[in-house]
Amino acid sequence: EVRAELVPPTVKGRFRGRPRLAVDNLGNTKVTASVSGSDNGDQLSYDIRPGNVQIEPGRAAFVKATLKPRKIIWFGAKEQRPYTLSVQRSGVNPLPVEGTYLQRGFLPRWLATFFGVFLALGITFAMLWIAYKPNVGSGATERVAEAAGTLAPAPSPTAQAPKAPSADALAPPAATPTQQAGGAGTGTAKGDGDGAGAGGGGSEEKKEDKAPEKTAATVVQQRAAQEPDKRHICYRIYVAGEGWSDVACDGETAGTPGSGKPTTAVNVAVFGTKGTTSGAFVYNPASTDGTGKYFDPWSTVADGVDNYAGSTEKGAPHMLGFSINVDNGAGAVCQTSYVHNGTWLDMVCDNPGQGLTFTYVGTHDNNLWIEAVRLTV
Repeated sequence: EVRAELVPPTVKGRFRGRPRLAVDNLGNTKVTASVSGSDNGDQLSYDIRPGNVQIEPGRAAFVKATLKPRKIIWFGAKEQRPYTLSVQRSGVNPLPVEGTYLQRGFLPRWLATFFGVFLALGITFAMLWIAYKPNVGSGATERVAEAAGTLAPAPSPTAQAPKAPSADALAPPAATPTQQAGGAGTGTAKGDGDGAGAGGGGSEEKKEDKAPEKTAATVVQQRAAQEPDKRHICYRIYVAGEGWSDVACDGETAGTPGSGKPTTAVNVAVFGTKGTTSGAFVYNPASTDGTGKYFDPWSTVADGVDNYAGSTEKGAPHMLGFSINVDNGAGAVCQTSYVHNGTWLDMVCDNPGQGLTFTYVGTHDNNLWIEAVRLTV
């Protein structure tokens, strides 16, 4: 049995959209399938990679699709363009998966209106400026100088001998009182210690700074500084009701096997692998086949940066497992996990260039979850 799901079902863009198709093999045999796209009116073109996938039993494959509209909307409102990705297997009817591409206009309609109004106002202002002719007149009048109105110059004052400075001017300035130690100003210290208490003002207690959270990226950077010639992967899991586990690295155990408490998120960081990509597979209350669903689109980060999958919010669904790769599938990741009411699963490594471009950590059973993990690169 094969199940397919678009992640996300609706994509938005002006020139292209990039959905992902998750294809799960729920049967007991290897499945080979091809993926194609179609829509009404041939309004979209499709670039699907890979076009053919081989899926092992109980595993899932992700197919990247790029949708490009054949006609660009320069002005106007956004338009919905439904499309279908079909999973075709030999001897079986195609499995259609419907999605929607929401195409946005290159420029919003209000911007075109604004430009039109602005242009009209500019033309109007230019015409008014050209047509305006102000009346310019001279307000100056001739004045007849009258000899009688001329005043004789005032007699210059006789020079006087300079006066001697007064006694007050010769007196030295009063000494400014010095500031007491501790900021007292003009106060005097008393013999019984009151002055020191009044001037000091008291020292405030310093609040202790809270230590920063130690994430997977924090620890992987420390490992990289100690061993820069090696590749490293560090990780931790979020346990509902308890919080984050201690960070583990390079095959160490993150989490508590047999705790019985569900996991809702995972935090991963790498060094020397050209980045990592991951996505959480969580409990699905509306499931009809006993399997979960992918929580969010996959997220990709560079070396030394925290990558999160799942949710730490209260009431978040428990995590059945998660998919992970490094260097966009060109590097290898080995993993094992402890599943609730079970034991450690076998150590599994993905094979770059063969089959899927990722490895899946955990189970697909909707009623189980992972309690601990070990990862290596």
